[in-house]
Amino acid sequence: MADVPFHYAEDAADFEPFPEFLSAEETTEWLRAWTGNGEVDGDDFRVFGQDGTGGYAAIWLTRPDRPLADQPVVFLGSEGETGVVATDLAGFLWLLADGLGPREAVESPGQRPRTDGELTAIAERFAPGSRRSASAVIDAAAREFPDFEDIITALCR
Repeated sequence: MADVPFHYAEDAADFEPFPEFLSAEETTEWLRAWTGNGEVDGDDFRVFGQDGTGGYAAIWLTRPDRPLADQPVVFLGSEGETGVVATDLAGFLWLLADGLGPREAVESPGQRPRTDGELTAIAERFAPGSRRSASAVIDAAAREFPDFEDIITALCR
């Protein structure tokens, strides 16, 4: 996915995938600064991309003994926005294919999607049996993880 260009336009997803996860040290340093909590570590997150404002998309390791691809995808925004945007990587791929990035999923979940052909091809290749609309992906994530914002707020000082 990191090799696919994301087109920056007013009505397109604002997302830049990283070529690899942030290191554990970088994630902990960032999470401590973001929460104002010097005791928190970033062990529960694998940061893999950002939006134009500096908000991060991450895989949240909350399901014990489940593979990385089965963990939820979250957004932690530069201004304190938080949300689970997809219940798993397959859902996240379909969210992107429908033209929404992680920030849009949190801030504007009702935004009219703009389908992206290249990202649809990636979702069809890697998550063929999981096709869903962006709104279905966002709704499923909100239903399964309604307490995410409270969990993150409890980390903040």
